[in-house]
Parts: sequence; structure tokens; C-alpha cells
Amino acid sequence: MNKFVIHEHQAIVAGWHHDLRLERKGVFKSWALPKGVPEEPGVRRLAAPVENHDLSYSKFEGKIPRGQYGAGEVTIWDRGTYETESWTDTKIEVIFHGRKLHGEYVLRWMEKMNGWLLWKR
Repeated sequence: MNKFVIHEHQAIVAGWHHDLRLERKGVFKSWALPKGVPEEPGVRRLAAPVENHDLSYSKFEGKIPRGQYGAGEVTIWDRGTYETESWTDTKIEVIFHGRKLHGEYVLRWMEKMNGWLLWKR
């Protein structure tokens, strides 16, 4: 199983949000979740892709200094492992096994809105 981490991020520029990071091919594929993680089935949330992160981010907490990408306070909201049900360019289906997050989730590219959505199945 691969690792995942969800950071709670109080960014200076982007404001409060969560960052979802899924281990894939030696890096964390990452999405910013401006309204946080949907914990109830069917609730859909925007998931904006951001740059990949090093796997060392699985334990990162602290302050990113002003002037650097993502400046602000970062804490770990949840982490654990996940199983991949499917992973394509337009749809990612996973099962989370975290301290807080459990169950099946879908990340889906929505052509009409030119963006990704995340929801719990």
C-alpha cells in the first residue's frame, strides 16, 4: 500500500485549506482542497492540482517562510495508507486507511469545469 498525508495549511497567500498528497511513482501527487476534505458521502469539493512533493512531506509540519512557495503554517491533519482501485488521467479511486479518514474516495477530472473534484463514495 502507498502512503497518503493531508496537511492543514494556513497559507499567507491562499488562506486556510487542506493539501491532499498521494504517494505515486516515488513522489506525492498533490491537490489543494480550498474547502477541506469531504467527510460525508456525496459532498463534492474542488481539488486543485499543485506541484508534486517529495515523500519526506509525509512527516512535515512547521512554518514555511515568507517568500517561499506555500508560505505559512503547516500541520498534519491525517496520514496513513491507501489502496488504489483505479488511476487514470481523469479518474482516481482510492480507499483510505488513516487515523481520521477511512473509506472510498474519488478524484475526478470534470471537463465542464476544467478542474478536479473529490468526494467520498
